[in-house]
Amino acid sequence: MSIMWPLPRIEIRSLNKIDEKRPAALLTGSKAWSVASSSLSLPLVVQAEPHTADRNFLDTLASNIPEQVEVIYGVGGGLTCDVAKYVGRKNDVPVVLVPTVLSVDGFFTALVAVREHGTVNYEPVGPAESVIIDWDLIQQGPRYLRGAGIVELLTIVTGLLDWQYAARLNKTTPETRFIPWAASLMAGIAQQAFKIAEGVGEGKLESLETLLDLICMEVQLTNIIGHNRPQEGSEQYFAYAIEPKVARGRPIPYADLVGPGILIASALHKQNISPIRDTLVAAGVRLGQLRPDDILSTVRELPQYVRDHRLPYSILNDLNPDSEEVQRLLATTGLDATRSRPL
Repeated sequence: MSIMWPLPRIEIRSLNKIDEKRPAALLTGSKAWSVASSSLSLPLVVQAEPHTADRNFLDTLASNIPEQVEVIYGVGGGLTCDVAKYVGRKNDVPVVLVPTVLSVDGFFTALVAVREHGTVNYEPVGPAESVIIDWDLIQQGPRYLRGAGIVELLTIVTGLLDWQYAARLNKTTPETRFIPWAASLMAGIAQQAFKIAEGVGEGKLESLETLLDLICMEVQLTNIIGHNRPQEGSEQYFAYAIEPKVARGRPIPYADLVGPGILIASALHKQNISPIRDTLVAAGVRLGQLRPDDILSTVRELPQYVRDHRLPYSILNDLNPDSEEVQRLLATTGLDATRSRPL
């Protein structure tokens, strides 16, 4: 059965205006709750701090929600809110998300990025009941997280390249066939990301409001066509593959993984790296959080990784990571294969 998911209800309001009466389970992190707790009062039954989206952990957490809980609140970033959506679905109770940073599009999707078997699998759980946006709260977030959701828009650049690449080689499926009108709309969304990056990095309200609008448009368009090919390709496959190497039992911000992945994918597609790199940096995205050795070993593994996990066809399927051309292209990212100019 095919489902065209809607966006959740999005409420722009101050947290201190929330008057929640339902017994609640709160999922949050210590830093997020330290900035939100003074404004958000909830009738709490239980509180937990999720640290991973590993399926075994998610199922254990979901099975331990008390019966009297009538609503799940997720307060924090992408991991916390993904866990809240999963736990809510498993317990058949509504979910309210309160992002403390605008770091991912997952706040607005019907999917949860579950970690299992060494990769990411997207599980449809339905959208949250509502997402509450308190701009004062979000503007307090650290620069490298506050508007890091801009990477979701910049992944369109490389996602479209991979989608077109697969289509040219007749490697798309009937469900993910190339759709020119969808590609055109997505490209327009990505173009706007370049225009707002500086304002996003500075935490300007107008730029953050536009970022929210663009993320919602991107999510709704993928909801309509029923898949993420216009917005997910080799840049995110790189992030999936490197995450277990660098996580070491702690969550890694999505943008720290995918930002470098965008540069790598852009290089492999022989794009001009400079505008994308400058846009990421202007928006506050950190590009120097990954060790060069981890980057290199991950790139070498990617052709086998995408085949092993049956990921949608991309340029990685035909990659020869040891070729001189690929090494030359990777050097243009500045990430840096030669260690001569690490970020």
